[in-house]
Amino acid sequence: MKNIISKTCSLPDGRQISIETGKLARQADGAVVLRMGNTMILATAVASQTAKDGVDFLPMSVDYQEKFASTGKIPGGFLKREGRLSDYEILISRLVDRAIRPLFPDDYHAETQINIQLISGDHNALPDSLAAFAASAALAVSDIPFQGPISEVRIVRLDGQYIINPTLEQKEKADLDFIVAASMENILMVEGECKEIKEADMLEAIKLAHDAIKTQCKLQVELSEATGKTKKREYSHEVKDEAFKEELYKLLYDKVYDVARQQLANKHMRSELFGKILEDYTASLPEDTTVNKDLVKKYYKDIQKAACRNLVLNEKVRLDGRKTNEIRQIWSEIDYLPSAHGSSIFTRGETQSLSTVTLGTKLDEQMIDGAMFDGSNKFILHYNFPGFSTGEVKPNRGPGRREVGHGNLAMRALKQVLPNMAESPYTIRLVSDILESNGSSSMATVCAGSLALMDAGIKISAPVSGIAMGMISDSKTGKYAILSDILGDEDHLGDMDFKVTGTEKGITACQMDLKVDGLTYEVLKEALDQAKEGRDHILGEMKKTISSSKPDLKPHAPRATTIVIDKDMIGAVIGPGGKVVQEIQKTTGATIVIEEVGNKGVVNIFANNQEVMDAAVKRVRNIVAIPEVDQVYEGVVKSIIPFGAFVEFMPGKDGLLHISEIKWERLATMEGVMEVGEQVKVKLVEVDKKTGKFRLSRKVLLPKPQEKKKHRAPNFFAI
Repeated sequence: MKNIISKTCSLPDGRQISIETGKLARQADGAVVLRMGNTMILATAVASQTAKDGVDFLPMSVDYQEKFASTGKIPGGFLKREGRLSDYEILISRLVDRAIRPLFPDDYHAETQINIQLISGDHNALPDSLAAFAASAALAVSDIPFQGPISEVRIVRLDGQYIINPTLEQKEKADLDFIVAASMENILMVEGECKEIKEADMLEAIKLAHDAIKTQCKLQVELSEATGKTKKREYSHEVKDEAFKEELYKLLYDKVYDVARQQLANKHMRSELFGKILEDYTASLPEDTTVNKDLVKKYYKDIQKAACRNLVLNEKVRLDGRKTNEIRQIWSEIDYLPSAHGSSIFTRGETQSLSTVTLGTKLDEQMIDGAMFDGSNKFILHYNFPGFSTGEVKPNRGPGRREVGHGNLAMRALKQVLPNMAESPYTIRLVSDILESNGSSSMATVCAGSLALMDAGIKISAPVSGIAMGMISDSKTGKYAILSDILGDEDHLGDMDFKVTGTEKGITACQMDLKVDGLTYEVLKEALDQAKEGRDHILGEMKKTISSSKPDLKPHAPRATTIVIDKDMIGAVIGPGGKVVQEIQKTTGATIVIEEVGNKGVVNIFANNQEVMDAAVKRVRNIVAIPEVDQVYEGVVKSIIPFGAFVEFMPGKDGLLHISEIKWERLATMEGVMEVGEQVKVKLVEVDKKTGKFRLSRKVLLPKPQEKKKHRAPNFFAI
């Protein structure tokens, strides 16, 4: 237990965060325990000493996992143990990965693993805003060559005030919610959602978040110095030949630049021409060449990247011939799939999304079982990216982390304009299938999803569009170019991938990843303003197809009606063992979901046509209706007794129809008068105040027979 080192820093409001190393997981290259309130995170970093042969990238994995014991829970499911990462855990893993990956050296290729575990949870200190801080600190106390430190914070705006790392209650009430990652000098990543805010509000939030991050980075520097881990391990993971690299540049750069200048919109044709240059050079080499062909491929990628970047910086010309602020051609269509509840196609250049909307009941809600969060979700968005969308052969083994992340971004963008889902009887599932991809497929999902929701008749407050912005810059010359609606190639060779979504009023979500140091707030503001122009243009194109939600759902979409009843009547609608509600569903064909909300019962009825809906509504209303004296009811004879019959005049309510109230004529016996199951119209004539029993009459609904005149005998003596 020696050499335990602990450091503490404060948030702007005085709350403290402590980091301790030297107590847990001491065989890892670096390990820390971060604590804020009762939230504790164990982060470890381990890296192989050497790189595997042939690896020319950083094989790093980042896994965030929440232990159910951290919040005193037992996992659900059959195994009752933590399993594969949930979507929520994958999203946090991505937040950390995207923040730290750019700060590893380009030539570092050793297998690296970052594990982050929530070992104690507290809703007053949400762990997703602390995970990257812990991961960076674990790297800081190791000898892994990480060029940090970095940290992340969450910033929200509540009642006009900005709060760093809010509580769950504050987060849920905020109109702006961003996770910001940065180093001491530069912003690295921004992701979040907001309620149609202005660009200036977003910039202000990022600046305030960066101020808090700087304090957390200073703590990690102090921690690294205290552990003596300021010197990082030496490595040599790449074969280098600068003379050969220069020779290859002289030989191939102009050829690559000429292809780039052809401004080919078709990415496959452009790729073939770039590939042919490399093929021709390789074919020109003698069979007994000593040239390292792996090195040729590596340097050729560098040449291609440099040529494409210089084309933009020097001539303001993009690979497909567009201007820097120009959007690719757009076309869209709705109601493409006749059987879906809502559908759309959105195509921008060589990127295409086919999106569908399906309406379900409460029974279709997504169940959430996590350590920090559980409950249900009524708006689900799934993003699929099959191999054929890029002309590749790729096995379909379910969604990867990229699909989860892109779907989450689109979901956050669109949920801001949905009607209040807490009050909606529907569960909404939106699926985006990417059929073509050449950049910005997540933003195509936002546009297609917005169109599909309007086609389905979902009353969204405004259509939402999205755009992916890029940037190419040269730190030596100071030149830079901001690119609207980036291609896939521009994403790979650029310095920024900045996705922004919003309505005409403002931003609803964003996701920014930077690969370059020194992005100033002035350049960021310029990118946001250019993105606003692009979003407005795309919205204009979308409105040519549909500008607001259709007035009604599709004829085949499920209709929903909500009936609020007294809490005491829930049991009557359900019936013993669910007998009543099951019988209503069976006989009418409707789906009925009953839940207790506050002191009321909420009955949601779903049906595919009005006839079914009317029948189910009538049955439920009859059950919960209060019997009224002098009202006429259609009843059913339930049993016959010597002095009358018991008639069910309302579901679950029987009354006595006395033998004297059946007909105006006097009946001596009930034999042959009525049969069990016979339908009979009756009137409620009395409710006993003491017993609550009901007295019915049938005869009052029948014409009263006229009294016969009495016949007098003749008086013969009167003559």
